[in-house]
Amino acid sequence: MDLGVRLLYMLSLLAVGLAARHVGLLEATRRDRLNAVAFYVTLPALIFLSTYDQPLGTLLSPELLAGLWVVLFAVVGASWLVHRRTDPRSTRSIAMVQSYHSNFGFLGLPLVAVTLGSAAAGRGSIILGIGALTQVPLTVLLLVSMNDAEASLGSELRSLATNPVLIALALGLIASVYSLSVPDAAQTGLGWLSDLALPLALVLVGSALEMRMPDSDWQALGGVVGLKVFLMPVFAFVAFTALGADPLTRNAAVVMFGAPTAVSTFIYASELGGDAEFASVAVFATTVVSVGTLGVALQLLV
Repeated sequence: MDLGVRLLYMLSLLAVGLAARHVGLLEATRRDRLNAVAFYVTLPALIFLSTYDQPLGTLLSPELLAGLWVVLFAVVGASWLVHRRTDPRSTRSIAMVQSYHSNFGFLGLPLVAVTLGSAAAGRGSIILGIGALTQVPLTVLLLVSMNDAEASLGSELRSLATNPVLIALALGLIASVYSLSVPDAAQTGLGWLSDLALPLALVLVGSALEMRMPDSDWQALGGVVGLKVFLMPVFAFVAFTALGADPLTRNAAVVMFGAPTAVSTFIYASELGGDAEFASVAVFATTVVSVGTLGVALQLLV
């Protein structure tokens, strides 16, 4: 699939989701049900199928772990420098968070699987799992400390422990370690579900987008877009190359870190004192711009 076709495909599915919500086909209840299908079925199926038959040493390499944390915390530091003068504090806090908090699951991993293949998706699954365990607590701590909000970090960690995505990753790694086989029929069924992960994710992300111009800081919005979808994948390419990661791991990391800001950051902003209106606009902006940046990155990498 060439660059133009890939971009058109992604934009079309985002537009389908956006239109479906506006005409009432994807109202809140239906959207919640489809989100549940994606979160509990298609994404876990993709993760398990991408990891269960790969050697653990290939999936969980020191270069991958080091690169993940180097990129994540480098962008956290850069976000502080870029947004340190942003006012009010509610906007500053969510701008910092949205500059690094990636949509690893709904967009990053399915896109890796479709464009780079199952082996790369195995590496992407590790980035998703370790990344979620790192960026979710970090986001909660930043928003709570900067906005004097109240939240239970313990409850967030408990929700991560029961997260079906992380459970699927754990099961896939166990199957890898013990060389467990999966019946052909089950592999076929999981493959069908995995194929639905990207189109379903794009429709759902499109249905969650709010097309509004911000009343808040355009400079802060530009900083979020610049850090998240331009600099973060570049940092990933440089860091993973410098650490000696194999090309498949590096390419998977570039796509995963090039994913837009996670929609969940809007929820965190609403609950923990962040600027929810700014958060909504930033999710929309990074998602739309990332279609182009990810398309160019894939054209250069593949």
